[in-house]
Amino acid sequence: MADQDSFLYALSSNNAWAGYKAHQNPNFFPKLASGQAPQILWLGCSDSRCPETTILGLQPGDVFVHRNIANIISPTDINTSAVIEYAVAHLKVKHVVLCGHTSCGGAAAALSDSRVGGVLDTWLTPLKAVRQANADELAAISDDKKRTARIAEMNVEAGVKVLMANFTIQDAIRERGLQVHGCLFDISCGKIRDLGFGTKGNSGFVGLGDDVVRGRHAQLVFRGGNASMSVR
Repeated sequence: MADQDSFLYALSSNNAWAGYKAHQNPNFFPKLASGQAPQILWLGCSDSRCPETTILGLQPGDVFVHRNIANIISPTDINTSAVIEYAVAHLKVKHVVLCGHTSCGGAAAALSDSRVGGVLDTWLTPLKAVRQANADELAAISDDKKRTARIAEMNVEAGVKVLMANFTIQDAIRERGLQVHGCLFDISCGKIRDLGFGTKGNSGFVGLGDDVVRGRHAQLVFRGGNASMSVR
């Protein structure tokens, strides 16, 4: 009954949201229905606490999205590859963001010697490989939360390397300056940190300098001299 109540509440909340948006801006939905031109491709984790558009303070239509368990980027995953190709080659996004997060269940599972069960163990194999490749560093971290956050960072670094080897992304970087960013979302404070992986020599979202992107629900500040961005 509780599950059904949650779904009915979600439908009711959607109805209220749609009514508010239409009242606030009568052209919002007609414009949204006419097509999309997002500037960001977001590759993230399926975790319910990491809704990309919300934590970025942006709006529907601003971000093209692909999420999976533990934000793993595999070159043989046709689902991920199709999203990247469409977003980069057809939608012409300007930024590709691979974002991991703290308190990641997939990261914790990769650090465990126990099996999760089913297809999840197969899916987490690349993250297990990251653990094995960095066993000494991870073993030296005594705090469980810090160890989980560290392997999440390592996972982002490994994923960015796969992205940088993708032909579609390579072509876009060379031909029109596509930017690739590796980030980590800290659930405990709501902030995203640029880890510095990807297109080198850049921090934050390149080209935006100290511009402020103003949304309906929050204010997202990009600072060219700072490797972090915060939602206020």
